[in-house]
Amino acid sequence: MWTRNALQEFISAKMAGIKFIVVANREPFIHTYKDDRVEVLKPASGMATAIDPIMDASGGTWIAHGSGDADREAVDEFDRVRVPPENPTYTLRRVWLTKEQEEGFYYGMANDGLWPLCHVTFTAPTFRPKDWEQYEAVNRVYADAVLQEAGDGPAFVFIQDYHFALLPRMLKNANPKLIVAQFWHIPWPNKEVFRVFPWKEQLLDGMLGNDLLGFHLRYHCQNFLDTVDRQIEARVDNERFDIVRGGRTTCVRPFPISIDFDEVNALAQSDEVRAATAKWKRVLGKRAEFVGVGIERLDYSKGIPSRLRALDDLFERYPQYRGKLTFVQVAVPSRQQVPAYARLAQEVEQLAREINFKWKDRGWHPLLLIEEHLGPVDMGALHRLSHYCVVSSLHDGMNLVAKEYIAGRPDEGGALILSRFTGSARELADALQVNPFAYHEIADAMHQALVMPAEERQRRMRKMREHVARHNVYRWGAKVLSELLKFEFPENT
Repeated sequence: MWTRNALQEFISAKMAGIKFIVVANREPFIHTYKDDRVEVLKPASGMATAIDPIMDASGGTWIAHGSGDADREAVDEFDRVRVPPENPTYTLRRVWLTKEQEEGFYYGMANDGLWPLCHVTFTAPTFRPKDWEQYEAVNRVYADAVLQEAGDGPAFVFIQDYHFALLPRMLKNANPKLIVAQFWHIPWPNKEVFRVFPWKEQLLDGMLGNDLLGFHLRYHCQNFLDTVDRQIEARVDNERFDIVRGGRTTCVRPFPISIDFDEVNALAQSDEVRAATAKWKRVLGKRAEFVGVGIERLDYSKGIPSRLRALDDLFERYPQYRGKLTFVQVAVPSRQQVPAYARLAQEVEQLAREINFKWKDRGWHPLLLIEEHLGPVDMGALHRLSHYCVVSSLHDGMNLVAKEYIAGRPDEGGALILSRFTGSARELADALQVNPFAYHEIADAMHQALVMPAEERQRRMRKMREHVARHNVYRWGAKVLSELLKFEFPENT
């Protein structure tokens, strides 16, 4: 069993004297003004949770965009600040982007282009030449920062996600001594879908600057190999999952990401969650005999409209739940500058109004839509209170909400309704798996969750909890680093 301490001991033993640099769009700590003082916030992020113990043990450097309104005040003359604030163990190096760079790089190419390209949601990607120019420019900004932090000594660089596809090649061209790895947190499309991307060779060549390239699933790895084989000049080894381009090898490997099971499990049993559970019971009222829950960002890949239509279908075909079941949908606003997200918000709000108008009765509302971020205590309370949780993503690389729900049920109660098109569905076979494009399947799964015998519910939940506990985020970190350590630095380093 990998634990935080075990991973830190592993890093201390194996990576002593080697710089470790993480590159991510999102920073692990944000400085912001509140009244006349500066506060430090730790944003909710599964990626940050996964990387945090590696940073603590390595004492490395995390390079990210400074997005807080007090971020500039917190750094030194080299744009660095030690974190966490209460017990600093590593360095946060901030880079600064102009409004135009952020608009083109993040909202444009990354989230209006690459995100829909990689997710099969039938949302058309938008490709603007000016966005590609900003994407390339911002990758160059990060490359300059990495090269400054790496210096002349040996260094591992671990790049996060689809924001930095060009960065690996930029780094290798500038400093071949670096060992560079990247984890792609979202799916990789099949070779036919990728054909529509206008800058295919540049993007793929950039990613093949990596020594190690990780995806959640072997299926995504295979898609990437097929794409490279179809699109650019390279030698693809489908048995070893290696790609050779320009005499350099990129190893492509699956690393299914996970959560800190022990932390979520302990919080679920805390006094704070017990108190919050009592609060939510009062909010929902006595008529909420049954409770369902969905918790995620307001993103079209999450399948929220289909889920709400399933709720409507449930009341239509299973009238025994009218006046007795309340569904709580937490939909945290996200990327509202992107037109597709703005349209989604309007659709979800309209569906919520229609469902509540159609089925409400004497103070009972079937749907509670919460469009704001809830902290871990409130989310833990909703996990404990709910009879089922719906994860109906149209396409997801992994989906950690599903694993958090499982870890948050130490009572072994509750049922997980899970889209077959999530990476987590490959691991959580005891969930009630559904086709998220068929809302009647979700409605039937809701009914099944509510009538399932307690013994079966406990058996399913117990097996899933055992899997998530063993395959936790520290195991993910150890597997990535173990693979990374197989690479040798050039002797002249």
